[in-house]
Order: sequence, then C-alpha cells, then structure tokens
Amino acid sequence: MSIPADLKYTASHEWIKTNADGTITVGITVHAQDLLGDMVFVENPVAGRTLTAGEECAVVESVKAASDVYAPVAGVVVAANSAVENAPESINQDAYSAWMFQIQPDNLADVDSLMDAAAYQALIESEAH
Repeated sequence: MSIPADLKYTASHEWIKTNADGTITVGITVHAQDLLGDMVFVENPVAGRTLTAGEECAVVESVKAASDVYAPVAGVVVAANSAVENAPESINQDAYSAWMFQIQPDNLADVDSLMDAAAYQALIESEAH
C-alpha cells in the first residue's frame, strides 16, 4: 500500500493535506477504506462548525460498518465535499483524492504534531499483529 509522503496522518486513519491558503483538507486513508469495504454513505460536518481536536465530526458507512471521522486539529470547517457525499464509492476508488472536508485550523502548527507517512506505516503494521 502506498502512503503519500506529503500528507500527515492520525491514529484514527484520517489523512491531512496542508493547503497554500493555510486551510487543511481531511479524508480517510486507503487503509481505513480497505478495512471498511464498499462505501455507501458519507456525512460531512457543515461549514461554519467549530471543531476541537479529536472530536467526532463526520461519519462514513460501508456495507460492513459505520465509522466516525475525527477532527485532526481544532478549527472551523470551511468546506464540505458534497461530491463525496453524493458518490461515497469515490473513497474506494481513490481515497487520497476523495477529500471529505476542509478546516481553518486554530493553530496551523498543530498539524506538524500529526504522524508522517513513516509513522503511519508503522502504526498500520503494529495493528496487523
């Protein structure tokens, strides 16, 4: 499994991309969608919602299970991807381009404390045992 080196990751299997405008884009990883299976439903947080780091803020459902998606950092939701809500299977097709929502972080430096690709790979390997 290829884990993009330019992203950050959480222990709850979200990926985070820092954008040029200081916002971050959030989605679920290939590993997460592999575990869940075929996606059938996505519920994103609404724009304007204030999130705390680690807060449950979205839901993905597959044919197997429902799973919460957590805010990787504190901030305000600035956009939700309605395309992924209308076509949840896009997460299965390409989890790293099927983003779910964007946050304006309270402190962009908080993103630096998240896992890099190597640390995330180590986490996946430790969970497999």
